Amino acid sequence: MVFILKDLGYPLKKYIEKYNTINMKLRFKFSVILLISVIFTYSQNKILMEASNSIKINDLKKKMYIYSSDEFDGRGTPSEGQQLAVEYLVNHYKNLGIPSVKMGTYLQEVPLQLEDKPEISLNISGQKFIYYHDYVSYLNGPDKEYKSKEIVFVGYGIDDPNYSDYINIDVKDKVVVALGGEPLNGNNQYFINGKNKSKWSILRQEIDNKKRVAKSYGASAIIIIDDYLHSRYSGRYRQSDIGINEKRMTLSNDEENNFQVLLFAEKFKSFLSKDNLIFNMSFKKNIQKVSADNVAAIMKGSEFPDEYVILTAHLDHVLPKNGKIYNGADDNGSGTVAMLEIAESFALAKRMGKEPRRSIVFLHVTAEERGLLGSKYYTDYEPLVPIEKTIANLNMDMMGRADPKRGIRNLNYVYIIGSDILSDDLHEINIDANNYADLELDFRFNGIDHPDQFYYRSDHFHFIKNNVPAIFYFSGVHEDYHQPTDTAEKILYEPYKRRVKLIFHTAWELANSKDKIKLK
Repeated sequence: MVFILKDLGYPLKKYIEKYNTINMKLRFKFSVILLISVIFTYSQNKILMEASNSIKINDLKKKMYIYSSDEFDGRGTPSEGQQLAVEYLVNHYKNLGIPSVKMGTYLQEVPLQLEDKPEISLNISGQKFIYYHDYVSYLNGPDKEYKSKEIVFVGYGIDDPNYSDYINIDVKDKVVVALGGEPLNGNNQYFINGKNKSKWSILRQEIDNKKRVAKSYGASAIIIIDDYLHSRYSGRYRQSDIGINEKRMTLSNDEENNFQVLLFAEKFKSFLSKDNLIFNMSFKKNIQKVSADNVAAIMKGSEFPDEYVILTAHLDHVLPKNGKIYNGADDNGSGTVAMLEIAESFALAKRMGKEPRRSIVFLHVTAEERGLLGSKYYTDYEPLVPIEKTIANLNMDMMGRADPKRGIRNLNYVYIIGSDILSDDLHEINIDANNYADLELDFRFNGIDHPDQFYYRSDHFHFIKNNVPAIFYFSGVHEDYHQPTDTAEKILYEPYKRRVKLIFHTAWELANSKDKIKLK
């Protein structure tokens, strides 16, 4: 008996045959889609590996010997040698067909100024103080007459949710006096971070943070009493002012220069903490305006062109001294050449049909050796792409040698600094990328309160302070640091190549992942 489906109007046997036919077609269609997907994935992986394998020791070596050659004369800021280095970088991106970020130019001019000893006289309640010996001006600005300003002692000069020295204190139009460091509680721990120092007493943060707070409350200037800070900067400034070292340098447009910071020796603590003190100072800067250039190129993303991964390396080193050229192969030829090689790898992938989904900016910054000034200008004054759309920064600085403190057993390592500070995703992506590099990832310098303070000592810091997750790739300080012996033949090219591969694969994943990384 043949059963008839009334709703369909034909025998079940024919329905089954038709269903099987449709099912076969669907299965074939799905199989084709799956095959195309597999082929596409294979093709993408093939492109990735070809791009990765294009990072070769011979290519790194060739670029390194050029970039750290005597021709570039140490690449000091500013100098003709640095301009030649800048031209070399620009030509590299032109030859790769990677366009500039700024319309019509790869260059971003950074306004700078060289500083000599200011014209300054200072007395407090009739007592005169001697420049260098008793105090020093940290920021050299602004030109101003301070007449009969009241002095207010504000403890450590800290204003934090866990501890504040500014409660119920009026400092408007007054000169505040603060102690260096931060206080301990009855358990011998810091009020703010417990066992660890906070931004209020870490060298590269303390002065700026205490200055910003004083300024925000309307103070006219701040005096910080601390022997270490006074000794460090008075000695350094004295040497630069008499020509032993390079002149002090700052951004000439830096708004932070419009507030006076004075560093005093601790022997004046008891005097400066007295009541009813009157501050008088005449101050005029002695400056020479100059400029230097950042170099910026961009590979636009195919799907998310308004999301950016920024790679950074400082292009500068130091001026010649005593007739000797400081070539700066590791510092920072290694980071610069690494970025050039990574740019080549991305350009190769694009020629093979794989553009990055997100935009990649290749940013070479100037004046790192003079206080991270090129990167500060980029992040704080003229970001060429929006900071809020920048998802990550990968910074390369001194990554071509080995730290002698590690010994010689394992050279295939790299120090990773900052990866987990703002984003766990960035940290994990970098770890996964190491499958292609097979390095020991060493996190010993990762802490924000580590005594060596590498977290604050390269250009990634200005991205992190602007809430952009960042990694600083670093291989350590060695005996040739800032010496004329930092030359190309001393680069350890095998571990160096692996480090470059690690950064390339980290950048690749950041640029091509389905979802952008998340902040903590």
